[in-house]
Amino acid sequence: MSYRILELYSDIMSNIKNKSLATEGVRKIEWVQKHMHVLETIKKQFEEEKPFEGITIGSCLHLEPKTINLGLTLKAGGAEVAMTGCNPLSTHDDAVAGGVELGLNIHGWRGQNDEEYYQTINEVLDYKPDIIIDDGADMILVLHQERKELLKKVKGACEETTTGVHRLEAMANDGALKIPVVAVNDAYTKYLFDNRYGTGQSTFDAIMGTTNLLIAGKTVVICGYGWCGRGIATRATGLGANVIVTEIDAIRALEARMDGYRVMKVKDAVKYADLLITATGNINVVSGDDFKYMKNGCILANSGHFNVEISRNDLEAISSSIKEVRESIEEFSLKDGRRIYLIADGRLVNLSAKRGQGHPAEIMDLSFASQTFSAKYILENNLDTGVMKAPDELDYEIANLKLEAMDIEIDSLSDRQKLYLADWQEGT
Repeated sequence: MSYRILELYSDIMSNIKNKSLATEGVRKIEWVQKHMHVLETIKKQFEEEKPFEGITIGSCLHLEPKTINLGLTLKAGGAEVAMTGCNPLSTHDDAVAGGVELGLNIHGWRGQNDEEYYQTINEVLDYKPDIIIDDGADMILVLHQERKELLKKVKGACEETTTGVHRLEAMANDGALKIPVVAVNDAYTKYLFDNRYGTGQSTFDAIMGTTNLLIAGKTVVICGYGWCGRGIATRATGLGANVIVTEIDAIRALEARMDGYRVMKVKDAVKYADLLITATGNINVVSGDDFKYMKNGCILANSGHFNVEISRNDLEAISSSIKEVRESIEEFSLKDGRRIYLIADGRLVNLSAKRGQGHPAEIMDLSFASQTFSAKYILENNLDTGVMKAPDELDYEIANLKLEAMDIEIDSLSDRQKLYLADWQEGT
């Protein structure tokens, strides 16, 4: 969409698949709003304060009901909001139709090809955003590579994911990053809850809903023991699985072993896997000869951001045929007679599988509160170029709002306790 077209029309713009799905989309948005108490509190504050009056915010996020509620919160704060998806398979067409109905500018649909995916990112950039909210850093990358004329207008960006933060830090190290970026992923209220509890639950929600198979008694191999991997391992254990962890980091590997899991190399772990889940953010985690050692019937899924962790090309190379045997499940018949199954094309399983709904609303309540506060922080401060963590005060404000919503009270330090903690002379 060109600037000229945008200037000709002042009404809500969109490029979506099916506007007739709006009624169902609005119902789903209203449901998550009932369970996102922190964001709803912030929305009421924003309606009064209008911190984003006159500001345009462009986002590249997983387009589903909870994300639409983030957009509505920013809109309540006075922002012109334009949204697109950060994954070709994670968009919920009913949610985006509902978002358009509720006044958001949305561009994207489920099942985009690569050209359409980047087309809609550019359509959002056509709104000339002051602030960008990204998930995986694709919009920030397009801004720097193809839309450099907009860089001077962008006050800053927020990045949601571990993968995106890594990409942006690499850009900063190379001197290629030209705007300030708040690493929302590094906020305590993001990674401690979203990455751990959100990924853990939503990964198995999607896998079980897609396969309709039992987890108990199976051997589940989890590649990566960061916060996402920890969460997946915890949920797998709770469901009765035998868990094996693979790692490249000695400390995380040791932690996984102390947590009670077997730890081994990928090439050894795949021999035991009934279900293998990657959660590393890196490329070719399962590739090459790894497929040769897998059991007949092994199921593969990815909970990392991009579909590069499981090498589809290497799997295809040893396959005699490929067919979809169930919605979001492909069967690779190998030349030696074994069958291996890949869920959702190796894309982010909790959103890309047709049965995936993403993290629970109560979890995204925290993550999107971090996004809103970080966007406000960018607007109110003249930040230096680079990748930075948002101030801890924002995290504690969000945590206190969440505790209040959960009707939980906690203690506070007395003056005597504060004095004791600040004094170095008092001992035994």
